Amino acid sequence: MRTIWMKRTLGIAALVALSGGAVWFAWPRPIAVDLATLTRGPMEVTIDDEAKTRVRHVYTVSGPIAGKVLRISPPLHIGDQVTKDETVVAVMQPTLPSFHDARTHEELRSALAAADAAVSLAAAEMRRIEAALAFSRTELGRAEALARTEAISLKVLDGARFDVETNEAALASAKAQLEVRRNERDSVAARLGEQSGVAPDPDPACCIQLRAPVTGSVLKIIQESEGVVQAGAPLIEIGDPVDLEIVADLLSTDAVRIKQGAPVWIDNWGGSPVQGRVERVDPAGFTKISALGIEEQRVRTTIDFADPPAKWSPLGHDYRVIVHVTIWKADDVLTVPVGALFRQGDDWAVFAVRDGRARATIIKVGQRNSRTAQVLAGLAAGDRVVLHPSDRITDGVTITKRSVQ
Repeated sequence: MRTIWMKRTLGIAALVALSGGAVWFAWPRPIAVDLATLTRGPMEVTIDDEAKTRVRHVYTVSGPIAGKVLRISPPLHIGDQVTKDETVVAVMQPTLPSFHDARTHEELRSALAAADAAVSLAAAEMRRIEAALAFSRTELGRAEALARTEAISLKVLDGARFDVETNEAALASAKAQLEVRRNERDSVAARLGEQSGVAPDPDPACCIQLRAPVTGSVLKIIQESEGVVQAGAPLIEIGDPVDLEIVADLLSTDAVRIKQGAPVWIDNWGGSPVQGRVERVDPAGFTKISALGIEEQRVRTTIDFADPPAKWSPLGHDYRVIVHVTIWKADDVLTVPVGALFRQGDDWAVFAVRDGRARATIIKVGQRNSRTAQVLAGLAAGDRVVLHPSDRITDGVTITKRSVQ
């Protein structure tokens, strides 16, 4: 009998232990979460984007005419100092004549033969006039001798003199005509001449020396090597590297919120952050393809440095920077981390901590930036909220602060 009661007692004890263990395992445990305490303090909303520096006034030296540009680099290199109207940045020479086709070649050969014939004709005409002049001078000498003995009249003597003067004028005309024919022949011969591939050394007076239009530094050499360029082709860019500004292509939806003169922070350029201000927001936008292939409307925004050049002197032309344009700022604002916010219908909500439990609380949010949001209603300073709430967090669930490992 005693053995039976002992077995029953042990069975009941085992059943109670199993029931207690099941209740203990089934009892809801507090969920460990990260908590943040709301405080009041300064808050700033900025528009952040990549930008690049540029020299405010870039001067592009272009070829004034079509011709051959001698090699620019060397002697010039990027970064070299140049002086206005003194430093020669490029030298241009005439180009070699171009090749002509077979038909043009035959036409020029015929024209050269005609020019040779015209030269021969002009030379023969000059010799004829020279012979006539010599004969008229002989006749004049005879007439003068007879006139001294009064064997002929003065009219005959004047006629002999007239013939000499007429032949002299004709000879001068024939010489000029011969010179014209020779020049025409040389012109056709020059056009007919074949390319040798090597240009003769030109007279320095025939070359064009392009000088620096402004005192500064060489920013970019577009045409480094020797080559033939057309009129207006860019050759070299010159500017003052100290006269820098920043250009940012911002989204049009952000640009409409930026005011001229707004303060700007510039960082991530390799040095300490520097201050700037918005100088101009362009009134026209443009389409830009993002890295993901999305068409975006961008607006060019120009930013000036507010700090002295000594703080940003290492920067140069076309350097990358990050700009933070301030569009709203307040000194005493109740803020909540944006990681605590979630949507509940059309409203913003957070899980506020009340008596160790998470309570879903609707709040009114004002300005926001990448880290915090302005709380207008629903919470007070000192309240604690759950950071980065997961799907396990529901209204009324017991929570505990996660310990730091």
